[in-house]
Amino acid sequence: MSQYSGKICFYEGRCFTGRKLEVYGDCDNFQDRGFMNRVNSIRVESGAWICYDHPDFRGQQYILERGEYPEFQRWNSHNDHMGSCKPIRMHGEHYRIELFEGCNFSGQCFEMCDDCPFLQSRGYGRTCVNSVRVYGDGAWVMYEEPNFRGRMYIVERGNYCCHNDWQAQNPNIQSIRRIVNYF
Repeated sequence: MSQYSGKICFYEGRCFTGRKLEVYGDCDNFQDRGFMNRVNSIRVESGAWICYDHPDFRGQQYILERGEYPEFQRWNSHNDHMGSCKPIRMHGEHYRIELFEGCNFSGQCFEMCDDCPFLQSRGYGRTCVNSVRVYGDGAWVMYEEPNFRGRMYIVERGNYCCHNDWQAQNPNIQSIRRIVNYF
């Protein structure tokens, strides 16, 4: 199994019952594989995954790491809709991210290499993050609220010129954490 793959199983029913869909890589539309978008439990057997409540990697994002999720509330969802998923591209174990106050990498820049439950407590004076550069090997989850709560957005190695690039509706980010891939 390569560092870009993994295995995740989706179930229509709670507690791993009902129809099952096994996925080993990018899946842009569950319905194309004969599985409706109703998911009530998930088992992540390997890797770390970004799951979306709509097809084509759109909509609300959920980060799922190795483990069992017997009901949709366990992955912080408010409903049983799931339409697409892909493994998080992990390259190694070196993490570095730069957060920018303005779009196109302008304004105050704040660099981090580890988890932060509240950006303002570390000296980042604003709640707005309008652009991001992810360096190194790892991927990150950015949260709208402190202590890794609220809507989440996953960013992998690359440049994100504005909050729309990571599918956010607004630039409010107050906590971030590294995604550790367990194979």
